[in-house]
Amino acid sequence: MADTSTPTDLPLRVPHKALVDGDWTSLGGETFAVTDKADGREIAHLPDATPDDVDAVMEAAWEGFLAWRDTPARERAEVLRRAFELVEERSEELATLMSLEMGKALPDSRGEVAYGNGFLREYAERATRIEGRNAFHEGTGGRILTQRDPVGPCVFVTPWNFPLAMGTRKIAPALAAGCSVVVKPPQLTPLTMLALGGILLEAGVHPKAIQVVTTTDSKGVTSKLIEHPRTAKLSFTGSTPVGRNLAEQGGKQLLRMSMELGGNAPFVVFEDADVDAALEGAKIAKFRNGGQACTAANRFLVHEAVAERFSQGLAEIADGLKLGPGTDPDTTLGPLVDDDAVEKVRELVDDATERGATVLAGGCDKADGRYFPATVLGGVPADARILHEEVFGPVAPIITFSSEEEALRLANDTEYGLVAYFYTEDLARTLRVSRQLEVGMVGVNVGLVSNPSSPFGGVKDSGFGREGGPEGFDEYLQYRYVAIPDPRD
Repeated sequence: MADTSTPTDLPLRVPHKALVDGDWTSLGGETFAVTDKADGREIAHLPDATPDDVDAVMEAAWEGFLAWRDTPARERAEVLRRAFELVEERSEELATLMSLEMGKALPDSRGEVAYGNGFLREYAERATRIEGRNAFHEGTGGRILTQRDPVGPCVFVTPWNFPLAMGTRKIAPALAAGCSVVVKPPQLTPLTMLALGGILLEAGVHPKAIQVVTTTDSKGVTSKLIEHPRTAKLSFTGSTPVGRNLAEQGGKQLLRMSMELGGNAPFVVFEDADVDAALEGAKIAKFRNGGQACTAANRFLVHEAVAERFSQGLAEIADGLKLGPGTDPDTTLGPLVDDDAVEKVRELVDDATERGATVLAGGCDKADGRYFPATVLGGVPADARILHEEVFGPVAPIITFSSEEEALRLANDTEYGLVAYFYTEDLARTLRVSRQLEVGMVGVNVGLVSNPSSPFGGVKDSGFGREGGPEGFDEYLQYRYVAIPDPRD
């Protein structure tokens, strides 16, 4: 069995154990390796949970829920605030840890720490604002009391691409509401979540209110978590096919559910756009996190009047990005997360070029191992797979349009509906187009929409439910109606 002691070669001291029932535990003793995505070096070995471990996890979560829900709201708020301060204090270590286990460039990791930590602050401030309603019954003169209670133990299945933020976006509102949480982080990037679990314990979260279960049997463990009678809520971030399966399982249990699934975001540049601003927005929307984000711009729809200038400018941006290990301070584009990710990107680029697309920057011939260069494709035909599948890599396919109606038709021509971006200087068009885009979020003259105080989520095959803001808080609260007779009777 591999060593399960606290490592000394990581930027932040992370136990090589799972967090269950208030303790760091090795579970059954089997382990799996976590690697540095830049070179494949093993950097940790973690407990490999099995479905047989789930009963103990969920019973602990139930005990944690009973204690945490009765913790005064002000105390829960102060705990989350302390967690925010601890994350802020250790932000550079957390960023370096993420760059090691996921591969993203340090600037992207630092941005994620700041964004993810914002949820701890957001819900520390909302924890004391759980309000109900007090009204007279119109017929009897009695009282109608409406209370809001935590839903219960919550199961969170988080993705590998944002190891901190996809956790805090779920954990913070749940803990603020009084729920306990069970997090199953991904096999590829579990260390950041373990570090966060330790920070939450240090901040004062009830020891049984936070469980972090590491495993290579994601399907088996997740299914058992969903089926467990103590589970009240499921929140998943990941691919649409997996989300469909989990939603079907959760539906059989009548669970409260949130599903944040895939995307195929259009990035529309109208003829009146500030092209320089659009290029800056495109750099963020496409190349942040190496394009490995559900919110990444996947299709660039550019008016024919500005297409040449925009294409040349985006190619220059792509050529200026520096490939390298995520932890290298000079790197602006890290490696993709694994070999399968590289192969998928390569397939989509090859398919587009075989159908007639032109490589304006980057390309498969410049790829090296997991390092895939920022790539811009021009003249992409309508039947290219890259326009219809989520690329999840640093590739920007450009197509042109000649009218607003055509742009909207192309933008909405997808089963996904997470986010859309568009650039225009016309206020009337801003209002008109933002209403006609079939998405849950719209960025107008910006390349980044994520914000802890705003509702994040999509429509169509991009899922349901919202994370962030007051809407994200509602996901973890349920209503209780109390009828009280007229005291004069």
